[in-house]
Amino acid sequence: MSTTESEYLFSYGTLQSEAVQRATFGRKLVGIPDTLPGYRQTKLAIKDPSVVAASGAKYHLNVEFTGRDSDFVVGTMFEVTGKELEQADIYEDAAEYKRINVQLKSGTRAWVYLGVASGE
Repeated sequence: MSTTESEYLFSYGTLQSEAVQRATFGRKLVGIPDTLPGYRQTKLAIKDPSVVAASGAKYHLNVEFTGRDSDFVVGTMFEVTGKELEQADIYEDAAEYKRINVQLKSGTRAWVYLGVASGE
């Protein structure tokens, strides 16, 4: 993946915060509301003190796949560069989250972070 091509990133948690965006990407992202169908929201305890410091929260939201039509997660879809996606990977510590590609209710394919304890 090129570091300048556009990617879509769906956030249901701390990456929607302007303070986290500025700390992670050096800018405020522009996003549009969207929904992730077939998932439900849960919480995940964060172990990395730098992530807790950046977000101000020891527990972050997480999503868990259910496959049920009645389950969905509301969030924001952001257009980011490949480099910014790599910066998000660092923020979303690989020990805590993994990035997967999903289809949002809008029909857009986007990346979303899923807590590693959740599976897919």
